[in-house]
Amino acid sequence: MTVEKLQLTLHATGLKNVAGLGKGTSDPFAIVTLLATGPGEKPRVLALGRRPLLMYRLLMRLGSRVISLWGVTAVFEIGDILGSRGSTKAKKLKKGGILYARISKAPPRSAGKLALCLQGIKLKNVDGLFGKSDPFFEVRRTYDGAGGGSWTPVYRGKHIKNNLNPKWEPASIDVNALCDGDLNRRIQVAVFDHEKNGKHNTMGAFDTTVNELVKSVGGKFALKKGSKSYGTITVDECKIIGADTSSVVKPPSAPAVCTSTAPAVASYQPSVMPVPVPVADFGNMNLGGQPLPVPVPPPKKPTFVDYISGNCDLTMCVAIDFTGSNGDPRRPGTLHHFSHHGQMNGYEKAISAVGGIVAKYDSDQQFPVYGFGAKYDGVVRHCFQVGPNKEVHGIKGILDAYKGVFKTPLIMSGPTVFTEVIQLAASQAKQRYQINPLSYSILLLLTDGAVTDVEATKQVLASVADAPLSIVIVGIGNADFSAMQFLDDFETRSGVNRDIVQFVQFNAHEHNKTSLTRATLEEIPDQLVQFFYSRGIMPQADTNFSTSKIAVDDYNEEADIDLSMDYGSDGEIALNGDVGCYIDNSYEAGLGSLHVIPPPSTQSGSAPVMAAPVPVQAQPFTFQVQVPPNVASGQQIQVAHPQTGQPLIVAVPAGVPPGGIFTVSA
Repeated sequence: MTVEKLQLTLHATGLKNVAGLGKGTSDPFAIVTLLATGPGEKPRVLALGRRPLLMYRLLMRLGSRVISLWGVTAVFEIGDILGSRGSTKAKKLKKGGILYARISKAPPRSAGKLALCLQGIKLKNVDGLFGKSDPFFEVRRTYDGAGGGSWTPVYRGKHIKNNLNPKWEPASIDVNALCDGDLNRRIQVAVFDHEKNGKHNTMGAFDTTVNELVKSVGGKFALKKGSKSYGTITVDECKIIGADTSSVVKPPSAPAVCTSTAPAVASYQPSVMPVPVPVADFGNMNLGGQPLPVPVPPPKKPTFVDYISGNCDLTMCVAIDFTGSNGDPRRPGTLHHFSHHGQMNGYEKAISAVGGIVAKYDSDQQFPVYGFGAKYDGVVRHCFQVGPNKEVHGIKGILDAYKGVFKTPLIMSGPTVFTEVIQLAASQAKQRYQINPLSYSILLLLTDGAVTDVEATKQVLASVADAPLSIVIVGIGNADFSAMQFLDDFETRSGVNRDIVQFVQFNAHEHNKTSLTRATLEEIPDQLVQFFYSRGIMPQADTNFSTSKIAVDDYNEEADIDLSMDYGSDGEIALNGDVGCYIDNSYEAGLGSLHVIPPPSTQSGSAPVMAAPVPVQAQPFTFQVQVPPNVASGQQIQVAHPQTGQPLIVAVPAGVPPGGIFTVSA
């Protein structure tokens, strides 16, 4: 999996002034904290914004489920930000104001610091007849892409009182934060007259570049407001310190591609429950006839973040296995059994964990859900619509549609056939691609057993490898999935040579939601990039989007909680205490929303209770299980681990009758 560095920036508007009566305006700064994902972990301070909250920049990595808490009490999830239009999220704060968080791709290397000394000469007084201006300067930048056209402050210097010929303190500015390392990118220097109420008066500005500033040491820039001159700015010193001068690695050559013509795509209408019919005449689909057109690839290869923030429309559909090998859903321990105690089965866990991550990048949150392997009216259906609607809303809608199947005349049957749902997903992906070349689809396919016809599945995968599609297959239960290992690193026979499948066995990650999502989604970024890049399709700016169109989320009492901070004598800030709040990362929590567990409270004056250390178990824990009545050998049952309480799915060994006892190691 390709790991990308992300650049996180934020700004705020309308914050409450807490400086106090007659003490001017607050100078807010941000404390960026990575929240823990469990009660045994600690939140971690990633960065301290010791300068005013103008534009704050932080490097993060793509590839894991990252949650960030801001010192101004708002919680954001990286996936939510990236999946939002313009890669920007906004949230109301508890005490007033709005915080905006934006994610973009980080520059590939450090461009160093810009050491800058400026001086004003004969600046125009804008403080009235009986006053004199208190000038300070800002250095500003713009952002590419959606909503990035306005000037955003990166640095603000201190004001100098009553002085129209100010010589400001030396500034040190991160060049990547200022211009993404592009020394010829336009930036702006603006001068203001400082006012205690925060409503600073402009004294003019000029546009330039870092290269122009470096070459202009000893030179002058005219400060203008509109067409009028407001004085002169001289550059006393300007140089770049600490830049990484290592060469930038050139992108690899594009993979070999095919250039034949695409066929017409048929229209498919899946059946509606409760009496499903075949989705389409798959015998006449001819998906493998010709691949989509493939233009010459561009010289520079974008990244996954480039596409996601560059107007890529990512959609997801779900296919669920209803074959008889899943067991009688009325019996506890079978794979489709629904617990009355709120505990999720394997299918529900996979939908909430994997689907919940992919869904963040789906703009309309509308998902088609299909089933396979069930019998209606005496006919086995290998592709039918789950639920009364063609699409459902959100992850909760998927789970509700899945549960609703068992209220219909369904007979769980077999064999396990993937080909029709794969063909349908590929067909729909091609239809969307013909309307919007920057559309891409993900099929989440959940099954309890090995595919019946391996060769037929290989042929179908080869025939749809040219579609804008990735397939994530999650194996549920304890079946032998060894026959499905061909799905990993699968190379097609169509000449396109594109791997579109990732297979993951759910039991290997059942008790670690983060591990499950990482394993199932790790190949999608590279697959998406390869598809678009090999066809010369580049990310596009959303020209119809502006910051005024950003939806502002309300303050969330369950997520936007305060952290307790310690302020040291040296001015540094650290989290208070050993145990803090953490993200509720269970399968059952957070469907459609983020939930944060607050830190435990202690009574005033009482010392925190210290837990005794527990030695790590070196060997698997062994315990015995008694087979319940009416359960035969080979059937799966659910038991609780005696030490951890975690639910386990185990199969009754051959020869063990109801009431018999067998040993489990876990």
